[in-house]
Amino acid sequence: MLLKKDLFERRKRRSRIRLRRLGSGRPRLAVFRSGKHIYAQVIDDGQGKVVASASSLEKDVRSDMKNGANKGAAGRIGRTIAERSLAAGVTDVMFDRGAYKYHGRVKALAEAAREGGLNF
Repeated sequence: MLLKKDLFERRKRRSRIRLRRLGSGRPRLAVFRSGKHIYAQVIDDGQGKVVASASSLEKDVRSDMKNGANKGAAGRIGRTIAERSLAAGVTDVMFDRGAYKYHGRVKALAEAAREGGLNF
């Protein structure tokens, strides 16, 4: 019998394999959400480096929001990661949702990043 964590890891691995197959060398926008915060990173897997990152823990971002675990915070992080990745010269990315459903906070982050200028 598989544990809940094992099923989560299996979903995450399955989505990353699909991204690797379809990626064509673009950096990936990886999302991690916890119970209290949300994090986003643009990762260049070819070089093994993080190009840009944003999280609801940062002081300049946290001052605007009441809670780091809602859709409003996710939208703010999406706009922030879009600004930072465009400043680093990255416009086309693959969206790596990990094992999370494309729903709620993850969807809000993705839509805000698209509005900010990222293409995926």
